[in-house]
Amino acid sequence: MSSNDSTSKTLIVAFSLCIVCSIVVSAAAVLLKPAQEANKIQDLKRNVLAAAGMYDDSVSVDEQFGQISTRIVDLRTGKFAEDVNAESYDQRKAAKDPAASDALTSDQDLAKVARREHYAIIYLVEGADGSIDKIILPVRGYGLWSTLYGFIALESDADTVAGLGFYEHAETPGLGGEVDNPRWKASWPGKKVYRDGEVAIGLIKGAVDPANANASWEIDGLAGATLTARGVTNLVRFWLGENGFEPFLNNLKSGEA
Repeated sequence: MSSNDSTSKTLIVAFSLCIVCSIVVSAAAVLLKPAQEANKIQDLKRNVLAAAGMYDDSVSVDEQFGQISTRIVDLRTGKFAEDVNAESYDQRKAAKDPAASDALTSDQDLAKVARREHYAIIYLVEGADGSIDKIILPVRGYGLWSTLYGFIALESDADTVAGLGFYEHAETPGLGGEVDNPRWKASWPGKKVYRDGEVAIGLIKGAVDPANANASWEIDGLAGATLTARGVTNLVRFWLGENGFEPFLNNLKSGEA
């Protein structure tokens, strides 16, 4: 057998294996996609529930999520948008699309997000009588190394924090990564957002002194993570401010949303 024949057979076998492997990988991706999408939805629901302080791992996520309604808000008007499908709307994709978002000026862009999408997906926890118990809003903004994505939950007064949680970020473990620490997250519920019509909530250096007159608007700082802490303050102030959800929250309180 010539060396050329041997080389040809080797190449044919290698090429055939590549084709077979490609088919197997592609088939697996197609078959697993529905399960991956279902897991993604479950994870989103779990994070929404956790931010509101409602998650119970002994109860199914879908059962707990049954009291939550998903709505779309037009951030340009501060009112509900009934003509946008919440199930198919991709908010993160919209934020990068010039046709579906607005560029922010440097003065506006506290959270360093560059663009603000026209529409946002929010979640409302409703009581048996249809009244709103909690409002859960998506937030994002740049920390030290990454954009932090999460949810902030407000009580029915649209001013008192019910909870905060981040589900995606790449901050330094043990420093900025302490945003995932349950003890730090426990310092958020009960805090106030607005003072004299302005967003006043924010992180401080060190721990909050309960005797301080500003304690109601102060959050314990993140030791050794000044830039992450500043980023969290800025993203919360942006999304709860006039260029974020504040117009919607005002309309919701007045019944004009």
